[in-house]
Amino acid sequence: MKKSLLLLVLAGGMYSAHAQDTLPDAGRIQQIVNYLASDKLKGRGTAEKGSITASNYVAKAFKKLGLKPANGSSYFQDFTFDRNAHKKIPSRNVLGFLDNGAARTIIIGAHYDHLGTAGLFDGKYPIGEIHNGADDNASGVAGLLELARYYVKNGRQEPFNFLFIAFGGEELGLQGSRYYTANPVMPLDKMHFMLNMDMIGRYNPERGVGIGGFGSAAEWPEVFREVQQPGIKYFTDAAGKGASDHHNFYVNGVPVMFFHTGGHDDYHKPTDDAPKLQAASEAGILQLGIQLINRAMQFPMLQYVQPSEK
Repeated sequence: MKKSLLLLVLAGGMYSAHAQDTLPDAGRIQQIVNYLASDKLKGRGTAEKGSITASNYVAKAFKKLGLKPANGSSYFQDFTFDRNAHKKIPSRNVLGFLDNGAARTIIIGAHYDHLGTAGLFDGKYPIGEIHNGADDNASGVAGLLELARYYVKNGRQEPFNFLFIAFGGEELGLQGSRYYTANPVMPLDKMHFMLNMDMIGRYNPERGVGIGGFGSAAEWPEVFREVQQPGIKYFTDAAGKGASDHHNFYVNGVPVMFFHTGGHDDYHKPTDDAPKLQAASEAGILQLGIQLINRAMQFPMLQYVQPSEK
């Protein structure tokens, strides 16, 4: 009885001293974003050198954390796609697997690409200028790595496996997640849910963090019930579809959550730079995410809710 009570308390969002030490940290978040959104990576544009550098950075971080390659012996899932007059554009996803010997798996994802120097966007953005994409989406990649770190190092063997995916080609039409859901490394019907983080670094306390996908699983209202995180306000949106990578999982039958802190004046501009990141607030958002993930793990399976026909 005592053991069951302890597990319930932990799942509800209260952490042991060991788990507390592994919680998301604002300093690490800022350091990750500082690198990914530096001029050195030139905006991580798909098919540009900076994007390859960013994907290598994520793969090395996965390996250092102890995550296993999920695509055979490789952390990478290479693919090409066409966009308008541009053909066979190369990109790749980065996959790291935490094997807990469970029957089902939780996917946590974020896209690592951004606009780069805008050469593939047909003049929509200023070509040749570096678009660093600190919020969009170096912030999400930092969140991905912090959650990976937490679930590797929290001292517990969770009842689900975790698949961490950094997607390529998102800015050019959700290409990485489209490719992955068409070519999954493990069956999609064995996925518990998918959590996507896209732009979680510019927290506005008046707005709060939006969490989409609330209508994608019948159990989400119970999972979210009375969940609170000090200093972080949130609101939910029922839609499972949307303009980020969770969309492709939802339309393929996987329940989703989508974390985002909303638009701002620097969106898709060269001014989306690392010093503007709200790293402490992002750490709080990730702690909120941990609470929700842990509560979702109390259910052996989530009941997927199909898109409305309206």
